[in-house]
Amino acid sequence: MPRRFKKRGRSFLGTRNHGKGNAKNVRGKGSRGGVGMGGGHKSKWTYIVKYEPDHFGAHGFAPVGRKDVKSINLYEIDQLAWKGEILEKEGRREFDFDGKILGCGEITFPIIVKAFSFSKKASEKIKKVGGDAVVKEEKKEKQTEAVKEEGKGA
Repeated sequence: MPRRFKKRGRSFLGTRNHGKGNAKNVRGKGSRGGVGMGGGHKSKWTYIVKYEPDHFGAHGFAPVGRKDVKSINLYEIDQLAWKGEILEKEGRREFDFDGKILGCGEITFPIIVKAFSFSKKASEKIKKVGGDAVVKEEKKEKQTEAVKEEGKGA
């Protein structure tokens, strides 16, 4: 596959003008490649790569309406149970999580899982083993209580 530009290599180390001819050939604005960041993919490429690595690509805000929700898969809950990190209460294991439970993997213990939301597969798999998927509503209550307390203090 042909290249647009040949690699320079080490051939110009120790030279004064790096193959550009006389020093006046690259003295003015005409050798810059454009106004601003014009020529950023050509004559200014090394500058951008070295000093502005985030110049190209998408950056900034997430799309409107997106919520960053913590999530955990069933196989991760099962691994915690195997390690003994999920303790038994009254003969049954309980796992409390502030986020969403996803259905990837299998679960082998009958665990009572409390979370804000569940995927369909996750709740099916939990109930299939003999566990229970309990949806928590504490989050909304806590938020409304915090708002009420702020109003009282003002």
